[in-house]
Amino acid sequence: MAEVQAEIERGKLRSLSVKNFRCIGSKPVKVDLDDIVVLVGPNNSGKSSILRAYEVAVSEGSKPGNLRQEDFPNGEINPDEPTEIELVTEVVHGDPGKQWIGDLDGKVPAEGGRKYVKEKWLWTSVGKGTRYGWNVEKQAWDDKKPWGWANVANARRPAVHPVRAFDPPETQAKQIHDLLSKAIIGSAKQLSKDGVNLYEKLLTDVADFQKLALDHNKGKIEEAEKMLNDIVSSIFLDHAVSYVQSADASDSSLKLFPDGGKLTMGHKDGHMSDLESQGSGARRTMLWATLKLLKDSAADQKRSNVLLIDEPELCLHPNAIRDACKVLYDLASKDGWQVMITTHSPVFIDLSRDNTSIVRVERKDKGEIVGTTLYRPENAKLDDRDKENLKLLNIYDPYVAEFFFGGRIILVEGDTEYSAFRTIMEGDKSFSDVHVIRARGKATIASLAKILNQFGATYSILHDTDTPKTFRKNSKTGVKEEIVNPAWTTNKNILEAVEKQLAAKTVRLAASKIHFEAAFFDTALTGEKPYTAVRTLQSDDERRRVVTELLRGLVDHAADLPAGVIEWSEIGDLEAAFGV
Repeated sequence: MAEVQAEIERGKLRSLSVKNFRCIGSKPVKVDLDDIVVLVGPNNSGKSSILRAYEVAVSEGSKPGNLRQEDFPNGEINPDEPTEIELVTEVVHGDPGKQWIGDLDGKVPAEGGRKYVKEKWLWTSVGKGTRYGWNVEKQAWDDKKPWGWANVANARRPAVHPVRAFDPPETQAKQIHDLLSKAIIGSAKQLSKDGVNLYEKLLTDVADFQKLALDHNKGKIEEAEKMLNDIVSSIFLDHAVSYVQSADASDSSLKLFPDGGKLTMGHKDGHMSDLESQGSGARRTMLWATLKLLKDSAADQKRSNVLLIDEPELCLHPNAIRDACKVLYDLASKDGWQVMITTHSPVFIDLSRDNTSIVRVERKDKGEIVGTTLYRPENAKLDDRDKENLKLLNIYDPYVAEFFFGGRIILVEGDTEYSAFRTIMEGDKSFSDVHVIRARGKATIASLAKILNQFGATYSILHDTDTPKTFRKNSKTGVKEEIVNPAWTTNKNILEAVEKQLAAKTVRLAASKIHFEAAFFDTALTGEKPYTAVRTLQSDDERRRVVTELLRGLVDHAADLPAGVIEWSEIGDLEAAFGV
């Protein structure tokens, strides 16, 4: 039986660095890739440019890999400051040569360690760029490059699937058709009959047919070789010509469904029109349906893919946004897929997942674009309890991740503090950039603090001290017994989460004596506590002044805190307040 060329296995993209591209200037913006990367930040800060940069690099040799005048900073080409895109790709199959294989830092890899290839592209003019490879042996960039020709090298990197926010309907429809075609063809390649894979059998048959064709034309080939040799040998002495043609078959030998398919949509009993004619919402809904199909398909996962999607929340009903988020995270959890998205919606940040990196891209005062990795799960060191806390919080409050989008941060325990502070903030523009995060429970505060600690945020925590002891009814005797208050024990968990930050003075840790309602409203409040607190602040100027002072002290760590709240850095500070 003829040999069938195996489908190439692709490694995952591990990092992307962009410099002098669109609004990104001479300071490189680097993104370390996880299964899913969420890019957050203000408008016009370079998030979409990062997605486009990867598409450009891996499209070398085709039109999408060419730069236009407007792709250069300010539309001006400066040969001394070329556009630069750098990729690090994990090598799984297809050895590019020993000199190209290194670790993540471009050094000689450890024995048995993961292997990576580093490449960069430079543009000093409109059109195609020049690719270079990092030579590990020389520890320098080399104009020779891994895997050689662009089409060969592109086959070793993850395939790109861009979905841009404002593409015309025809382009959006093509993106959906291409993704759907991939799912269908991927599933088709898994079909078997009587224990034989039908696609592999077709490739074998094609290889056998090609070998038969070569054998059948052997005489004609030899005759052509003789004629060419007669001509060449008369010009180049001692030279010969030989025709070499492999009979092996590959994917390019057998194109399934070459004409593609077409999606139509409409009422089942009415007119059906093509996807290009549908509204933005319908096209986006079809995109999510297609991605879900990809997620659930049994397609061959030897070929890695990167989905680049700009603002996935666009044109979606609020109820559909959470479903879209789940589809993306589930797709990224599947072997063979990575996802990079830009978003202005905190719903697309799921803190309970283990496969997420969050990068904030923003423009600094002098116009410089910077990218900061805010969160990677392995660095946050979340335990199982933290993950469960965050999972429940994400279900209850999908907007909890707003703090990743910038601003000054206050972490509070419950709804009453949140409502009281929001009431003050609505009437005072000096608090316009303050994010008040509801932990919705004391146990969750430590979990959220671990995440905030990871990206070096300066923030404050306000929680209840609770009391050292409480009473519990004995289920057998019915008698109330004094016990250690579990809520008091949680104070230690909060302290452990922020001890280093307290020493570095990046966190202000404050506790309302017993609880917020008792400390600032002289009562436990009855009924709807948040509503009652808001109504009180609207009618009682003195309480409003005190709560405003508290809010200002949590925003400004140098400001004084009012009576009723304890700033603490060791358990003894709380114990002293209760005479323990």
